[in-house]
Amino acid sequence: MARYFDLHPENPQRRALGQVVEILRADGLIAYPTDSCFALGCRPGNRDGLDRIRAIRKLDHRHHFTLVCQDFAQLGQFVHIDNAVFRAIKAATPGSYTFILPATKEVPRRLMHEKKKTVGVRIPDHRVTQALLAELGEPLLSSTLLLPGSGEPMTQGWEIKEELDHQLEAVLDSGDCGVEPTTVVDFSSGEAEILRVGAGDPAPFE
Repeated sequence: MARYFDLHPENPQRRALGQVVEILRADGLIAYPTDSCFALGCRPGNRDGLDRIRAIRKLDHRHHFTLVCQDFAQLGQFVHIDNAVFRAIKAATPGSYTFILPATKEVPRRLMHEKKKTVGVRIPDHRVTQALLAELGEPLLSSTLLLPGSGEPMTQGWEIKEELDHQLEAVLDSGDCGVEPTTVVDFSSGEAEILRVGAGDPAPFE
C-alpha cells in the first residue's frame, strides 16, 4: 500500500522529503508532481523499479526513459553535450522539456535507447521536484504517469493513490501541477528535432 505525502507546494516539509528519499533508497517506486503532470520515479539503479514502470505503462524496449536532474552539473554527468546544444538547452531550462542526447558511461545500459544509445534528460521547474532531487542527491529515473488506453495523464494525487495503491510505495501530492507532458526535443544528431509538442514552447527549437 502506497504512503500518501501531502506536501506544501512552495516549502515542502523537509521531514516528509527525507521519508520519501528513504523509500527511494530502499528501491521504492513513487508517483510525484512535476511542472508537466505527474511522473513515476525511482533511482536509476533500481532495476525492479524500471520493470514496474514498464509494466504499469505497458512500455516496450524502444521507450525513452528520462533522467530528471536537479541542475546542469548533474545533467552533464549523464549525457554528451556540445557547446551549441548546451546553449540551446540552457536557455530553455528549467522548464517543461525533455531532451534526447547521447548517453555517457554513467548511464546504465538498460536505461538507454536500445539502438541509439541515447537517454532523455530534463531539469524541471517545480519546487517540490527540485526539493526532492536536492534531498536525494541524484537524478530520478522517470516516465510520465500516463496509463495504457488513457489519452491524458493522471492529475490528482488521490486518484493515483486509489488506482495504483498496490503498485507504488509512495504518492506525493502538492496540489495542482501541469496537465501536459513535456515537449520532447531530440538533439542526438546535433540538430534539434521536435518529437512531441507538449507543455514547453517548441518555438526556440523549430
